[in-house]
Amino acid sequence: MKAYLIVFLGAGIGGALRHGVNVGCARYCGTALPYGTLMVNIVGSFLMGALAGWLAFKAGEGWSQPLRLFLTTGILGGFTTFSAFSLDAVLLWERGQMGEALGYVTVSVLLSIAGLVAGLMLVRQLAG
Repeated sequence: MKAYLIVFLGAGIGGALRHGVNVGCARYCGTALPYGTLMVNIVGSFLMGALAGWLAFKAGEGWSQPLRLFLTTGILGGFTTFSAFSLDAVLLWERGQMGEALGYVTVSVLLSIAGLVAGLMLVRQLAG
């Protein structure tokens, strides 16, 4: 139960940060394109890579699992789930599972978009 609370708190912080980036990008870059989402995905993926690398190669045993959960699944997961998706894809690739990595990326993107379209269609049908 403690792990869920830790992730919950971190995700709230990450979500608030994501909202701030979206508002800032809309103000300074306009709204013609989803610049905020793009920035969140790029920055979040970079931070996930840097943090995962640090935890794997430099941090040693001093970093507890709750702190790792708070930072990765919590804050970065709340900031952007794209960072977790990117880490999963790269880990598959680095393990030599190139086909699985490409399949994971392809299926994730296509089925996520298809799921969104299906959800929109369902609501439009129910509302119309």
